[in-house]
Amino acid sequence: MQYENDALIVGAGPAGLTLAIDLARRGVSFRLIDAAASPFIGSRGKGLQPRTLEIFDDLGVIDAIMAAGGPYPRLRLHFGPFSFRGGSLGTNKRPSESTPYPNLLMVPQARTEAILRDRLKELGHEAQFGCALHSFTQASDGVVSELSTGETVRTKFLVGADGGHSTVRKILDVKLAGNALGDRSMLVADVEVAGLDRRDWHIWPFAKGGAVALCPLPHSDLFQFTAPAAIAESDIEAVVRKVSGRKVVRVPWRSTYRPSVRMVEHYRVGRVVLAGDAAHVHPPAGGQGLNTSVQDAYNLGWKLAHVLRGGGDSLLDTYEAERLPVAASVLGLTKELHLSQSVRRGDRTNQLSLNYRSSPLSSGEAYAGLHPGDRMPDARLADGSRLFDRLRGPQGADIVTPKGLWILVRPDGYIAHIGHDRSGPYANLKIPASQVELDL
Repeated sequence: MQYENDALIVGAGPAGLTLAIDLARRGVSFRLIDAAASPFIGSRGKGLQPRTLEIFDDLGVIDAIMAAGGPYPRLRLHFGPFSFRGGSLGTNKRPSESTPYPNLLMVPQARTEAILRDRLKELGHEAQFGCALHSFTQASDGVVSELSTGETVRTKFLVGADGGHSTVRKILDVKLAGNALGDRSMLVADVEVAGLDRRDWHIWPFAKGGAVALCPLPHSDLFQFTAPAAIAESDIEAVVRKVSGRKVVRVPWRSTYRPSVRMVEHYRVGRVVLAGDAAHVHPPAGGQGLNTSVQDAYNLGWKLAHVLRGGGDSLLDTYEAERLPVAASVLGLTKELHLSQSVRRGDRTNQLSLNYRSSPLSSGEAYAGLHPGDRMPDARLADGSRLFDRLRGPQGADIVTPKGLWILVRPDGYIAHIGHDRSGPYANLKIPASQVELDL
């Protein structure tokens, strides 16, 4: 089969864009398409967790992301004529030696995606909007896809990053198993409200028909509005006026959803791979959906590139082996947070402790509190530089410790091996790495 590109990525949201950037910097040829006529404009996935910020540092977009975001505001609960100011869903920790981005950052999803598109353009690629996948067939060495443009595209792999209603997943006939949480649909919208205090996240917990909330979005004049769809879908303006006494100036974006926890049983079928919301759907509680999607793509990128350079195809099996248990664990957490309406966040939701300890790529022993499969924390190197600065880019790292141990760090920043020699399944892949000395 003759190939136009190594990969076709379907879906130019956070997962598809992250994967595209990672493949672009590794010299992999791909095409990125999206059925939507234009880029997404809403705030939906607005919370970026500390681990995602580390990934964005590696991808070269952290400065733009930090400039576009802001801390989570404090909650202000309104009860008739009275209101009470509470805490924030975010933390206010100082950066540490091991964790340069310790806090949840609020960035409207559309802004995050725009920053990722800009980075992709810097690398010489762009997403093609208004181009849908109609069908595909697999062969032993590639995938033939039919597009809405009338084109027939031949690629070595196809990645479905096309959201909860994924066309790729449906054609594969992979079920998105799970259930809805309750029987109420919710409405989320971006609204401009005249004269409403932007210092706080306003919540009316006992509004007639269900709780109403208005969260100020950073560096804009908009609030993210949430309420049960039954009371707000037909007239957001009337609901806002009733609870706040303020006038809605405009509503540039709105969407309805039904809180659900669903995931697939398989991330890969032959040469077709699923990532992001195409593989798992989360309720918004805990801000896990977008972040889990980004990490899917970050896990997949270096593996797909290695296989396309001639590495063993079995490496792609570790994508499902590693990411499926993570998705299941995160879904359990978001379900708990949704049902309990808990506002506890921090270490439970920052995704820094998610690991691949049970992965077939993890081997060796524990050292200084680190285990094979853990995220490698930032650290000061023997020459005074920072580990994350040395790791930035598509390579991994071979770290030598004062005790003569080797710590092999994968290109996605997770520890593959700790031991007195460079051995184990990951070492056998022979992935280029920077050798550095750790000062502990």
